[in-house]
Amino acid sequence: MDGAGGPGEGPAQEALQSLSRRLQVQEKEMELVKAALAEALRLLRLQAPPTSLQDPGTPGPTRDSSAAAPPGLPPTRSPSSVSRGTQTETEVEMEPSPGPPGLSNGPAAPQGGAEEPGGTQSEGGGSSSSGTGSPGPPGLLRLVQPPQRTDTPRRNSSSSSSPSERPRQKLSRKAASSANLLLRSGSTESRGGKDPLSSPGGPGSRRSNYNLEGISVKMFLRGRPITMYIPSGIRSLEELPSGPPPETLSLDWVYGYRGRDSRSNLFVLRSGEVVYFIACVVVLYRPGGGPGGPGGGGQRHYRGHTDCVRCLAVHPDGVRVASGQTAGVDKDGKPLQPVVHVWDSETLLKLQEIGLGAFERGVGALAFSVADLGAFLCVVDDSNEHMLSVWDCSRGTKLAEIKSTNDSVLAVGFNPRDSSCIVTSGKSHVHFWNWSGGAGVPGNGTLTRKQGVFGKYKKPKFIPCFVFLPDGDILTGDSEGNILTWGRSLSDSRTPGRGGAKETYGIVAQAHAHEGSIFALCLRRDGTVLSGGGRDRRLVQWEPGLVALQEAEIPEHFGAVRAIAEGPGSELLVGTTKNALLRGDLDQGFSPVIQGHTDELWGLCTHPFQNRFLTCGHDRQLCLWDGEGHALAWSIDLKETGLCADFHPSGAVVAVGLNTGRWLVLDTETREIVSDITDGNEQLSVVRYSPDGLYLAIGSHDNMIYIYSVSSDGAKSSRFGRCVGHSSFITHLDWSKDGNFIMSNSGDYEILYWDVAGGCKLLRNRYESRDREWATYTCVLGFHVYGVWPDGSDGTDINSLCRSHNERVVAVADDFCKVHLFQYPCARAKAPSLVYGGHGSHVTSVRFTHDDSHLVSLGGKDASIFQWRVLGPGGAGPAPATPSRTPSLSPASSLDV
Repeated sequence: MDGAGGPGEGPAQEALQSLSRRLQVQEKEMELVKAALAEALRLLRLQAPPTSLQDPGTPGPTRDSSAAAPPGLPPTRSPSSVSRGTQTETEVEMEPSPGPPGLSNGPAAPQGGAEEPGGTQSEGGGSSSSGTGSPGPPGLLRLVQPPQRTDTPRRNSSSSSSPSERPRQKLSRKAASSANLLLRSGSTESRGGKDPLSSPGGPGSRRSNYNLEGISVKMFLRGRPITMYIPSGIRSLEELPSGPPPETLSLDWVYGYRGRDSRSNLFVLRSGEVVYFIACVVVLYRPGGGPGGPGGGGQRHYRGHTDCVRCLAVHPDGVRVASGQTAGVDKDGKPLQPVVHVWDSETLLKLQEIGLGAFERGVGALAFSVADLGAFLCVVDDSNEHMLSVWDCSRGTKLAEIKSTNDSVLAVGFNPRDSSCIVTSGKSHVHFWNWSGGAGVPGNGTLTRKQGVFGKYKKPKFIPCFVFLPDGDILTGDSEGNILTWGRSLSDSRTPGRGGAKETYGIVAQAHAHEGSIFALCLRRDGTVLSGGGRDRRLVQWEPGLVALQEAEIPEHFGAVRAIAEGPGSELLVGTTKNALLRGDLDQGFSPVIQGHTDELWGLCTHPFQNRFLTCGHDRQLCLWDGEGHALAWSIDLKETGLCADFHPSGAVVAVGLNTGRWLVLDTETREIVSDITDGNEQLSVVRYSPDGLYLAIGSHDNMIYIYSVSSDGAKSSRFGRCVGHSSFITHLDWSKDGNFIMSNSGDYEILYWDVAGGCKLLRNRYESRDREWATYTCVLGFHVYGVWPDGSDGTDINSLCRSHNERVVAVADDFCKVHLFQYPCARAKAPSLVYGGHGSHVTSVRFTHDDSHLVSLGGKDASIFQWRVLGPGGAGPAPATPSRTPSLSPASSLDV
């Protein structure tokens, strides 16, 4: 609308300007009323033959193959049989506006309107620059525009009317048209009780968005609206399935062992099972017997903890286990207090919960008493004072407590011959404690301390471990590589006064055993002692008197010795600082039975036709895992941090994206690098082959998607083009089933579509991609999966998402250490899910194996890999023929499993 003049040219001109502004507001309202008319026509078509709304001489519009309904949804209907209409901020723009950006999550549509599929133009004039049709539903304005409106002057068209008369003519016509449209639009009940004329932004706001039933849905992340179009095959949103999926998950195998930064973490039970921990799970590993695993091993899991396990102790009966966890917070920010669980290793049932609310930060070390058959438990927490407490195991009551030291405490233990004697060791100290039980009355016990004196011997910086000998002496291993023998001091035993009636200890012998620190000591059944070195990685067997008998060296790539446990016969189990569990003896050497990563994990992909998967992360290791044998097939050093990976459909090669913008293609058999290319200098977040293997898409933090043409064997790649248009870094992408299109998400919650085969063009008309079928679904934003998002999410709560190959379920990895399982499609408000815990850090990725028999999940900083077995009716099968809808996941609707 042209302006009439400056404000000083008279009252008539001011009135004309006022009318012009009112006209602009009503023009915007008019577009919304048109959407209401489109809905009314849609409802009429549901009750009348589709030909009643078409010109008999005009053939109905056809849909190309790329617009077929998604799998599992009812057959789509052509626009001639169902007319749909909507307006979003930028997707049907009738005039330029300086208002906020639209809901297209991409570059704004060209101003001035868009070209209609039938060759007509929207009211604002102009045509779409993308060449892909109108941003609105096809045929909308052609169907609803009354014939008498053909002479209505457009905003930029010329007219014989004078400038002063033109606004009045438009206002009168629009008022009459608005009344007619409202009369024909029907009641709100006929539209499912929803008022299409209500908007978040109010009349005339550029934030106005009318999510008419059957057109689009909208969710908000950090206040940003995200519009998603409903596939044409969905007739009613209320028909969408509800409830959790019939499929369930069962933890099948845990890869890894926490040897990098913990102690007291490896024991052998009476049953012969090896018990250790990683993340929030205590693993009971059976080295022999049972299906699967190296040497026929199997696993069971205690999953009662809510945060990372830090230490273990085994009861003298060899059945009961105590495990202590660290402090943490839940998803609502509420603190999770440290606690000790005492549980039965045969039934995996919790018997006692000790110390809830009594410990600070975490449980650092614990031990059962031996002389009185495990009646008591001593615990050292991770507070500044490292509180030492003694507990009654059967009642769960605290008998005594005292501040031990401000220095780190690394080990604690009862004297096996006298439960009144407790020893602690750690940074620059060995303390000998005398405990008086106070007749078993809670809180009446006392603890008194005597500090070990090093005298003429060099005081070590750390004393990580100690062991009690059968004759009552104590051996300690320290950071200087020395084993010190502590014997009862005769002078102290004859000295009356404090502690004079009880044993105190002094150093009676020293042996230099290792180069570097000694991390572990183990008393064997035959009375000999094993020591494990850090820097030299040696295992040494000592006879009484500290005479070396035999030794073996652990291979360098497994790391230093962290813990030692004695198995049946001469068999030994060794935990290492590189999170491996080795099995063997001093004569034959050691081989790994459990291996894992040592730093934060991000990259995960599953093999296209084998039960194998590949992982990579901040430890710079690229590992291929055998999901059936539960073993590491091979690993290589990438020299850089690996963040993402994907197998070529042939399985012959795998692409790996690094944190420097560099990406590699490796032969999966020879492990040789066949391609080494760099795109930009920022980290790569996703690599994905097209389903036919002809293209490789690489999403980068430089906001671009690089497309490469790939040879048939996957070994050679050449740049095909770039997808440019995202305003933030790429987070996820998926290929269409025909391999021609890409759907992508970015860090600022955009959902964009790209025509790769047509030259990597951005498809500005997102509405036309609503029925496209996707070979994979890993994008976390999209109509079919937006029901997985929690209420009030900040947009970073979900790290990874994966649809099963049979399109029955979708798995989600969140920032709260949980794996969720939803029905697919998942587009229903407050969609319920099955929730699975066990990870001790944010879950960074989830992927289904090729046959959907298993789901693999990665813990971030806990460096754990969980392999879940998918259980459910029918196993693999066709996707359910039920459509999908809406956003958010309420905590109340999640079922913890």
